[in-house]
Amino acid sequence: MTAFKAGMQAKLKDHMSLVNCFLADEALSCFNSPEYTVFPGFCDVHVHFREPGFSYKETIKTGSQAAAAGGYTDVCTMPNLDPVPDCMQNLKIQLDAIVRDAAVGVYPYGAITVGEKGERLADLEGMAEHVIAFSDDGRGVQDIGMMREAMQRAKALGKMIVAHCEVNELLQGGYIHDGEYARAHGHRGICSESEWRQIERDLMLADEVGCEYHVCHISTKESVELIRAAKADGVRVTCETGPHYLILTDANLQENGRFKMNPPLRSEADRVALVEGVVDGAIDMIATDHAPHSEEEKSCGLEKSAFGIVGLETALPLMNTHLVKQGIITLDRLVDLMVYTPRERFGIPLADSFSVWKLDEEITVDPDKFMSKGRATPFEGDRLFGKCYATVRNGKIVFKA
Repeated sequence: MTAFKAGMQAKLKDHMSLVNCFLADEALSCFNSPEYTVFPGFCDVHVHFREPGFSYKETIKTGSQAAAAGGYTDVCTMPNLDPVPDCMQNLKIQLDAIVRDAAVGVYPYGAITVGEKGERLADLEGMAEHVIAFSDDGRGVQDIGMMREAMQRAKALGKMIVAHCEVNELLQGGYIHDGEYARAHGHRGICSESEWRQIERDLMLADEVGCEYHVCHISTKESVELIRAAKADGVRVTCETGPHYLILTDANLQENGRFKMNPPLRSEADRVALVEGVVDGAIDMIATDHAPHSEEEKSCGLEKSAFGIVGLETALPLMNTHLVKQGIITLDRLVDLMVYTPRERFGIPLADSFSVWKLDEEITVDPDKFMSKGRATPFEGDRLFGKCYATVRNGKIVFKA
């Protein structure tokens, strides 16, 4: 058990005493019974709230409301915005929106490169005090020298590099996994090597530089193996995967944009390896990569729809249904993946935050009921177990069913 987790658990008794006080309050007293399960506030280190620049897809307000509805009390927002937060002037636009509209804790990333174009480094020093870490999410940093310098500067600042890993020259116009479904239906595929090859490079650099390094949304068996081996060798690396990669494969694809995300749904062998990584700790945390788009952008089939699905409001029910109730992991392990480990790694405090659930209540995934502006989910119509009834952050009710 890490010192962070031990400290958190040592405080959990006091935390639960405070929770019980809230549940005794008139506003929440109806939830003070054994049929409800109380979780410490979930933490998602990978979401897209689209503001500024793309508020028609999502806003700080709607995204944070969706987070609260899913039991999340803290999230980290990715920098593929307009303007890109690559300097304080641009970052301040997002910071002001967070102060004005956020229902939960929102911690922004700063970009690694100017405009996320990979041509020159962003003002890492100027932004460091105000961002959770640095990432060019949505794009892999292609130049090895630039990534090395980014890691060196991030290390000096006490900040982490968080990487979307993708080798552009290996993409070849692909948009789903380069597997059986792509070949059978005439689609262009994205090979697994486009992901794991850049992870391999970055692990070498992280070892060389000694920086803190985190890999976004891994999807391949090779990625799991590389990260597991790097951890054994002492590289300061963590990683995340998303609920959809643990449940679905390219065999589940339909000719519908709600099945299109980047990285794509991979093979059954990849899914099994990801589950094994969750079980044995090679994978450190669950992150949704909540990525809303407009209905128009997601209604163009697999080839032409935008990459991305929403996930904040379905993550706990999905993991409860497909992992906990199937006996693959315990509920305690799920709490590690969704609460303790992301908070420890990113330095995000728990404070007086929790959510209240009925874990045995069956729900049907209905995107029309989402708080998010996004509606695209491959789990539409699925019957899952787990309903959130209330979320409290820092003593304030931020969601109540």
